[in-house]
Amino acid sequence: MFQLGFNMFHEIARNFNVTYRCYSVSMLPGNERQDVERGGKIIMPPSALELLTRLNIEYPMIFKLTNKKTKRITHCGVLEFVADEGKVYLPHWMMANLVLEEGTLVQVESVSLPVATFSKFQPLSEDFLDISNQKAVLENCLRNFSCLTTGDVIAIKYNSKVYELCVLETKPGNAVIIIECDMNVEFAPPVGYKEEDHITKGEGSSDMGGMDEDPASMMPEPSGFVAFRGEGNRLDGKKKKLTSESESEPQASNSRQPYVRGIPDYDFVIGTLRFIRNSRPPSAKEEVQTEPFQAFKGEGFTLRTAKSKN
Repeated sequence: MFQLGFNMFHEIARNFNVTYRCYSVSMLPGNERQDVERGGKIIMPPSALELLTRLNIEYPMIFKLTNKKTKRITHCGVLEFVADEGKVYLPHWMMANLVLEEGTLVQVESVSLPVATFSKFQPLSEDFLDISNQKAVLENCLRNFSCLTTGDVIAIKYNSKVYELCVLETKPGNAVIIIECDMNVEFAPPVGYKEEDHITKGEGSSDMGGMDEDPASMMPEPSGFVAFRGEGNRLDGKKKKLTSESESEPQASNSRQPYVRGIPDYDFVIGTLRFIRNSRPPSAKEEVQTEPFQAFKGEGFTLRTAKSKN
């Protein structure tokens, strides 16, 4: 009476759990793959893709890597399925976290993780403080990652330099997905960081720069006529009372030209140079006296020559 279709019940998802021999990306045949080293994804064999499709795995594909000897675990995504059968290729920093060597067995298991809401990082070097906008750089580099695991030391590359960051904390769990999420990021002081040393360096640089100097004191003294700058004499012949040095200082400062801040060029285009030449009035030697123009004042000539009279 009733016909039941085969797709009436949802297929139950099963876990993917396979053991592979792991190798670093430098052992991958073909050209050098820097895109794998810069992120948190691995390369798996084509047979893994066939098995994952049959097991009805949730997307995005997230895997837990386990080193059974050291009981170290981490999480990662997958970039491509082009590895040799029985092998997986991992970034160097991921192999260092798992304490793996070339050809060591690693267990790859599919998992589902919560979406990240918070993460805290600690740079392992004070050189990370030289980056002007650390959060923007980290956000750009994390686009090559699928997930984060508490306790991992990830490596990011910026301006041809590799920076290592330790993941101190992740919420809402010890392992989270960072794909299409709003995640708050905080930084802990770098390893070996001393605030006193950076304060003294900052004070030294400010003293060398001389930024505390008043710009008005650097203005040139006025040349030419200056009103009320001469000396005065009394009618009774007595000498003028000398002023103290403290009273003479304001007069010296008033004699200088007032400091006027320039107006920035809002239409400036990066990469252009403008050579502005101030037009000066011509001197007396260069001036040439010219008579006013008068029409028909020139001399006239005839084409016919006058005949001589004998």
